[in-house]
Amino acid sequence: MHAYRTHTCAQLRAGDVGSEVRLSGWIHRKRDHGGVLFVDLRDHYGLTQVVCDVDSPALPVLEGLRVESVVTIDGTVKARAEGTTNAKLPTGEIEVFARAVEVQSRADELPLPVAGEQDYPEDIRLRYRYLDLRRERLHNNILLRSQVIASIRRRMIEQGFTEFQTPILTASSPEGARDYLVPSRVHPGKFYALPQAPQMFKQLLMVAGFDRYFQIAPCFRDEDARADRSPGEFYQLDFEMSFVTQDDVFAAIEPVLSGVFAEFAEGRTVTPAGEYPRIPYKEAMLKYGSDKPDLRNPLLIHDVGEHFRGSGFGLFAGLVDKGMVVRAVAAPATADKSRKFFDDMNEWARGEGFAGLGYATRKGGEWGGPIAKNHGAEGMDRIAAAMGLGPDDGIFFAAGKESEAAKLAGLARTRVAEQLGLIEGGSFRFCWIVDFPMFEYDEEARKVDFSHNPFSMPQGGMEALESKDPLDILAWQYDIVCNGVELSSGAIRNHRPDIMYKAFEIAGYSKDEVDANFPGMIGAFKYGAPPHGGSAPGIDRIVMLLADEPNIREVITFPMNQRAEDLMMNAPSPVTDKQLRELSIRVVGEGMAKA
Repeated sequence: MHAYRTHTCAQLRAGDVGSEVRLSGWIHRKRDHGGVLFVDLRDHYGLTQVVCDVDSPALPVLEGLRVESVVTIDGTVKARAEGTTNAKLPTGEIEVFARAVEVQSRADELPLPVAGEQDYPEDIRLRYRYLDLRRERLHNNILLRSQVIASIRRRMIEQGFTEFQTPILTASSPEGARDYLVPSRVHPGKFYALPQAPQMFKQLLMVAGFDRYFQIAPCFRDEDARADRSPGEFYQLDFEMSFVTQDDVFAAIEPVLSGVFAEFAEGRTVTPAGEYPRIPYKEAMLKYGSDKPDLRNPLLIHDVGEHFRGSGFGLFAGLVDKGMVVRAVAAPATADKSRKFFDDMNEWARGEGFAGLGYATRKGGEWGGPIAKNHGAEGMDRIAAAMGLGPDDGIFFAAGKESEAAKLAGLARTRVAEQLGLIEGGSFRFCWIVDFPMFEYDEEARKVDFSHNPFSMPQGGMEALESKDPLDILAWQYDIVCNGVELSSGAIRNHRPDIMYKAFEIAGYSKDEVDANFPGMIGAFKYGAPPHGGSAPGIDRIVMLLADEPNIREVITFPMNQRAEDLMMNAPSPVTDKQLRELSIRVVGEGMAKA
């Protein structure tokens, strides 16, 4: 017999009754029924009920152990008594009568329970993450993550992509978030950077003559945590393709994403490959108030500013005359809602930092509220007709500068749908956001700057850069969005040095600055570069959606907390003076210097 087990804790069935077996695992639960002790024994695979009574030598040993102690049990498989089977458990038809027990490891009193799914403070969960990972939900999330990655890798290889690895120690690059820097011992005063993404390397692989690349790539960014963003480290499915158009990139990744989601959807519907809506950025900001629209939400935002021009509602009329906008969101079937529902939405908007959210109520075709009173029934009827509203549908209004009104309307769209239970359940709705602007005007810096990705090819190429208003130029940039979560950004890359220099010139960067900041890539492009493009869906976010988790830390084995601290390993931590001297680094006291 094996030293530790003949079976896992998920294997035994009714056909094994009478067998002599050996199981090893953790004591999950104990129940003392007056001289008969029931123990749920758990391992990676599942649970088996172990029973011992006064005739069993194992009884006093098991009675004296805390839960989460590790034991090896020898015993006989027995059928559970009629009425005591557990249909929810694969091993629920049997139990093991313990004849002997060997203690492999005794557990101290636990800082958090493993059995059950009680909420516990995050700092305790992360400090004792190895215990947290024993809990069923989290354990299953991490298994799901592994299965998702395996599925992605298989699907990419089947499409003819080749997996490569790119460097972890590289050069600092001014592209987005802050770098994590690593000091060089051999070159005092110089630093490597951990890659924010393998962007440049995957493009250089195309220049090197490879064609279809992919990598399950670790990325490192020193940025603040959010529910869908983990500080420090995260993983992407990075891929790049040569001699492709935007359509080719879409055709390559849609079957992978739809296939993976369908594989692990567990009954939920998934947008089929080839049917992802393509929504221009400008349209997304107008209709959804966001470039990450949740298509499960049926509500659309309408631009109704012109309806108020010269109207009786002076506030909105004045704003429109000043070049500002008024956006409207329907509140369907709210005739039975009290005024409190609408006032609460207004208070919510103020709590989000906005001036407020106007509204008009409607019941049986009769309008109510100050906006409707001042604008008039006929004017309100025209707005309702333009929005396709019924006689019992109210309206919320967001007004002001276009960017602010669009943002508030987008947030209101989501909140109204949530409050009214309009969000479609049990589905994954994918879309592409396309036609991002190449440039935007930076109000603070008072200059034109890149809007999205500086290495994207502008639509129209050099001709567009030389002849168009920069703010009218679109780029071959695209995002994948699922259920309101951005899964990836991507682009057809700018592979022409002349076009790249011109694009950076428009954004205020000289040729020398481009050469200094991106020497590897711009240099490589001067020796023959193919047209190429790709994208990088986030692995963590994919798993978060499939696991139906609201926070990304629930699908990462050992995440940091919101302050980018590893509480379990106590990182970041001080290092010794000897280590610092070897790196030619001196730590400056807080009061001695300010960065």
